[in-house]
Amino acid sequence: MADILENFPLWAALLAIGIAQFIKIPLNYFATKTWQWSLMLSTGGMPSSHSSAVTALSTAVGLREGFSSNMFAISAILGVIVMFDAAGVRRHAGMQAVVLNKLVDEFNHLLEGMKSLKVRPNQEKAKKLKELLGHQPIEVLIGGWLGIMIALLVHPFF
Repeated sequence: MADILENFPLWAALLAIGIAQFIKIPLNYFATKTWQWSLMLSTGGMPSSHSSAVTALSTAVGLREGFSSNMFAISAILGVIVMFDAAGVRRHAGMQAVVLNKLVDEFNHLLEGMKSLKVRPNQEKAKKLKELLGHQPIEVLIGGWLGIMIALLVHPFF
């Protein structure tokens, strides 16, 4: 158990996730003038906590094991894949959710209109999909930078 408390890459990555998620709350407040504490546990938004985590992990592994080590190579490649996914696939899934949610709204409107007819539809109202899934490239970039900075700042404590 004591080993896990001394695992610098693990703690750098976890700290990076927590800080990135927390930063979303005041950034959202400045943009919308409302506090949304649920952002602490949500996906998407500025900065990317996924990117922050994988860059903190790779930086910490590099500092601990060496930047020419196999462990650094593995963590760096996995980090690139995660960051590409955050800005690519997940972002496009969020864009599809926007379109599907428009269809859901129209479907629900149609169901409401059918209630006045004698024929009652058996379908339930469709539920909306989460739209904020992925990241803009700048959110990934800032998240990545944040992760590197956190690992560098935490390193002297390990």
